[in-house]
Amino acid sequence: MPSKKTADNQVVLPVLEGEEPWTAEEVAEQRTELVEELERLERRIEQTEAELAALMTGGTDGAGRDPVDVGSSNFERDQELSLAQNVREMAEQSRLALHLFDSGEYGLCEVCNQPIGKGRLQVFPRATLCVTCKQREERR
Repeated sequence: MPSKKTADNQVVLPVLEGEEPWTAEEVAEQRTELVEELERLERRIEQTEAELAALMTGGTDGAGRDPVDVGSSNFERDQELSLAQNVREMAEQSRLALHLFDSGEYGLCEVCNQPIGKGRLQVFPRATLCVTCKQREERR
């Protein structure tokens, strides 16, 4: 059940029962937020990858280095790798949400196909699961 468009080609996003419908301005703001978030994340990925490259060129063999310094460098590198992966995953979620928006499927849960909820999407624009399905996923 893709999102609908009005006669004047405005996107109509699904809402939960009892929620106010999305206004045209809110729909436009939502898409803008997705685009801006993706741009921020992509800049952050570039920055993190540059920092990671600097850490990697710092030498990892440890020859002649204090073991504590080697351990600290390895910990810092592992920390940066973890952060970089997290940012990449958030960017992928944003790309998916933007794709769903443009294909008319934004606002519907990927699992149960019910509305995610206007409030949830305004707080977490890249959400692709309703609260119930997200809670179920986290319990697994």
